[in-house]
Amino acid sequence: MTSRLKPETSALCVHLLTATGAVFAMLAMLAAVQENWSLMFLWLVVAFAVDGVDGPLARKYDVKTFAPRFDGVLLDLIIDYLTYVFIPAFALFQSGLLPGWTGWVAIILITFSSAMYFADNRMKTEDNSFQGFPGCWNMLVLVLFAIKPDFWVILTLVAALALAMFLPLKFIHPVRTARWRMLSLPIALAWTVFAGWAAWVDFHPQSWAHWGLVVTSVYLLFAGIAQQVIPARKAA
Repeated sequence: MTSRLKPETSALCVHLLTATGAVFAMLAMLAAVQENWSLMFLWLVVAFAVDGVDGPLARKYDVKTFAPRFDGVLLDLIIDYLTYVFIPAFALFQSGLLPGWTGWVAIILITFSSAMYFADNRMKTEDNSFQGFPGCWNMLVLVLFAIKPDFWVILTLVAALALAMFLPLKFIHPVRTARWRMLSLPIALAWTVFAGWAAWVDFHPQSWAHWGLVVTSVYLLFAGIAQQVIPARKAA
């Protein structure tokens, strides 16, 4: 007969799983300081995967009831700022993808707008999507490392998404947004695989992972806006 953990123990283990994201963030930062971008992104992909599973586990094991000493939402936001915002911004600046003053503009836009967005009490919509671009700069910067567009394209994307954080635009949460979840969740999983693949081959320009990253990123970026435009079917 297998023993079952107490609810309090299970809930605490979820918090401990979330906290591992801070370790992965440090490992990613150490790689970034050494300009080992592939290794940095591999650690960020691991942190991204942890962030994708800890939320459902937190709800399943009701951490608010059984492990209330630790604030899972606050813990998640701290780690997300490191892995989604701070480290990717540093990589974008240090990599040389943005020369001169453009790098400074980008990191100021990314870090400042994201700090304000993460403190916004209205970031979530009624259907558990995000109100405004949710600061997933790790995803954008990884794609930029893969396809290496002109620096004006990069700067325009950064400025547009920083502005989009505070516009009434909807961005899906692949796990929590119920509408189109049967499509969104597999696409998010595919993005994770493509991201790990691209980093593993050191962003080789001939890698098919780059095409997969672009296609899945376009869907994840615009699916929520499409849901705003296309009315949902009413239940019969």
